[in-house]
Amino acid sequence: MNTVMTWSVLLGTSVLCYAIKLVGYLVPARWLANERLQRINSLIPVVLLSALVVAQALAMKTHIVLDHRMAGVAAAFAALMARAPFPVVVISAAVTSALVYRWH
Repeated sequence: MNTVMTWSVLLGTSVLCYAIKLVGYLVPARWLANERLQRINSLIPVVLLSALVVAQALAMKTHIVLDHRMAGVAAAFAALMARAPFPVVVISAAVTSALVYRWH
């Protein structure tokens, strides 16, 4: 990709993002006060974070792989099910992933 193309894509994306943000200010407040919409909006961060975790744990470029990262996710899931504090969840996932990586 050449420099002109890169800058064109960058500027076009910036304009599009700004336009989307501007449209958000034009939405009537009564639409945003809808109870159903507020319930959906409260779930969006959870869904996006879950999708990010799955994508980062299973994807290697264009392939799906099962490796040490999935062992870390499984350890984190087990710690969450045991209602462990968040630092324990993160540390258990990191240690498990590192051990499986080292043994593999």
